[in-house]
Amino acid sequence: MRTLQVDLGDRSYPIHIGSGILHDAKLFTPHIQGEVMIVTNETVAPLYLEPLKATLAGLRVNQVILPDGEAYKNLDTINEIFSQLLTCRHSRRTTLVALGGGVIGDMTGFAAACYQRGVDFIQVPTTLLSQVDSSVGGKTGVNHPAGKNMIGAFHQPNVVVIDTDTLKTLPERELSAGIAEVIKYGLIRDTAFLSWLDGNVEDLLKLDESAISYAIEKSCQCKAEIVGLDEKEAGIRAILNLGHTFGHAIESHCGYGNWLHGEAVGAGMIMAAAMSRRLGWLDQAQFDMVKSLILRAKLPGSGPAGMSVESYRLKMAVDKKNIDGLIRLVLLKGLGEADMVSDYPPTALDQTLIECTPSS
Repeated sequence: MRTLQVDLGDRSYPIHIGSGILHDAKLFTPHIQGEVMIVTNETVAPLYLEPLKATLAGLRVNQVILPDGEAYKNLDTINEIFSQLLTCRHSRRTTLVALGGGVIGDMTGFAAACYQRGVDFIQVPTTLLSQVDSSVGGKTGVNHPAGKNMIGAFHQPNVVVIDTDTLKTLPERELSAGIAEVIKYGLIRDTAFLSWLDGNVEDLLKLDESAISYAIEKSCQCKAEIVGLDEKEAGIRAILNLGHTFGHAIESHCGYGNWLHGEAVGAGMIMAAAMSRRLGWLDQAQFDMVKSLILRAKLPGSGPAGMSVESYRLKMAVDKKNIDGLIRLVLLKGLGEADMVSDYPPTALDQTLIECTPSS
């Protein structure tokens, strides 16, 4: 097992990464002061709910099992969590435990931030995407039909427990979606890791134990460092959104859940790289390498067919990074060097969207 630390003063917490650690009570009990409510979904519950309850034996444990999918990441579903907490008479000493992927983690964290004005929660991510990204950093929330993750709160977990064995039950499409976020870390901050990914992406797709553990650790280390510097995205943390402004527009346009988040981010990173090349910050060879790596991870190479520039701009205008109506984008000033950009020629964005969108 490897342990990393997210350094946030008195709200610092560990990230434990290892095989079979879902069964290690010592990783959980120091972070639980009272009763427990496990939040999971219909897909994950049959696989890991009873093993986790066995790990927490001796504690009062209830559970709420939600429908699975991004389409249910909304306030109605959050209310189901609140209803179960209230029905079971949970107090301010309750610890919510998020057992599932990014949707479960985001909703559980948001419910924890709100219930009785804030209770503790623990992240137990079971997808690669949630293990390397959404479980770390304290961003929580839900979607609105007008925009993704527009309702939420910053609420840090007490601990993140990443059992790599849970990836053995992950569908191939979900695995590729997680690799998109792994690639992101190499592109924004770590060219050595990017080179490693270029040589090892097929091993990640095969769930090679050594490769997947290394990728998770490097990704979590990068995110922990950035969150430690900028917890609430006032500055450098924004670079973690490489490809996301494009990707969120795709998800909103197609309907949440039709494209997986990581698939949309993969296409969005190609768009960001294409625009960076258009602005002269990447050369053609660098762009080709980025696109090839994303395609080798079995991710989409473009946005959805027929999505118009107007639709992109409409969806991209509803983004938390925007200021004074300007669509701000995370672009690459070079490989391993991301920056937030707002002073680009408007035609550069339009031309990039046209370039990266098949007509049919």
